[in-house]
Amino acid sequence: MSSSDQLPQCPLQTRDGQQWAVPMGRWSAAELGDRHIWRQLAPQIKAVPKGVAWDLQQMARFDHIGAQLLWEQWGKVWPEKLEITSTQRSMLERVAKFSSVPEPKPESSGWMCNVYLLGQMVISACGHFWSLIRLIGQLLLDCIRLVRNPARGPWRDISGHLYATGATALPITALVGFLIGVVLAYLMALQLRQFGAESFIVNILGISLIRELGPLLAAILVAGRSGSAITAQIGVMRVTEELDAMQVMGISKGYRLVMPRALALAVSMPLVSLWTILAALAGGMVAADLTMDITPSYFLQSLPAAVKVGNLALAMGKSIVFGVMIALIGCHWGLQVEPNTQSLGRGTTASVVSSITMVIIVDAIFAILFRNVGF
Repeated sequence: MSSSDQLPQCPLQTRDGQQWAVPMGRWSAAELGDRHIWRQLAPQIKAVPKGVAWDLQQMARFDHIGAQLLWEQWGKVWPEKLEITSTQRSMLERVAKFSSVPEPKPESSGWMCNVYLLGQMVISACGHFWSLIRLIGQLLLDCIRLVRNPARGPWRDISGHLYATGATALPITALVGFLIGVVLAYLMALQLRQFGAESFIVNILGISLIRELGPLLAAILVAGRSGSAITAQIGVMRVTEELDAMQVMGISKGYRLVMPRALALAVSMPLVSLWTILAALAGGMVAADLTMDITPSYFLQSLPAAVKVGNLALAMGKSIVFGVMIALIGCHWGLQVEPNTQSLGRGTTASVVSSITMVIIVDAIFAILFRNVGF
């Protein structure tokens, strides 16, 4: 038999007044994968009318590629008349079995679907909230353990996190704080000059920066900088199975991972906030001198009388809360990371958003509860 006779063909024949499609040649992957052969065979297959009988016994070779081609040609329905060998039938039945993919269910819609999605979001938020509450309780127990036996505490980890979250954050917080002070002073100068109240810029800058904007700005910067780093560090430990190894060795994750970061941020956050406040006041003092001729000496002399010490104490107190909450939220999302890089990215993003949101909520609570402090 010549090589041309081995090429796949699909001629039409007439038998006893009925039209038959008689595939011939090698209907296998080697031949059907050849572009030139396929260009010759495709018009023959398309020319076969529907409802004809099929005779597959003339094929020289027949594999699953040829079976898939014929099954698609038949519209995934067996022909009414079909002459076929047992081997060919078993191959076609296997193709038919694995080609029957159920149609996807239509997505639900309507207001009930929205209610269901809202319920899922609420349940998920409650789950994260209770997990954070358990993390706070575990932190209290770990602190009691540290007080009972301070000699075996993770002091090296605490000092390392103090440097990472505190000392390395000073340049960026000073720069942003200084620029914020300059911007606020320029904006206030435009308004105060209209009423001849230039001297009150010390009161406004002092109260706004020391009581609210300084700690809030520092907390937001630390949340975006250190909170994401905490989540990424613990998340990578999850991906590399270090957390599982700690569990096997009986090492407490709360005592070795959560508590050092929480204590480090509780100590460094007030100091970073104070540093940011001083930088912002310096920026406001420089801008006030340039725009309103208020000298730095007058600014420094008027500031203690304009801002009471209670405002600074309130700022340092809520900075401690900011630091602990940022550390706990970062650790929470880090422990929630699944062992894959996509989950690590989602956890880091959620950590930053949750930390900043929590900082703003806590600041609003402090503003309401201590509205009479410092006035």
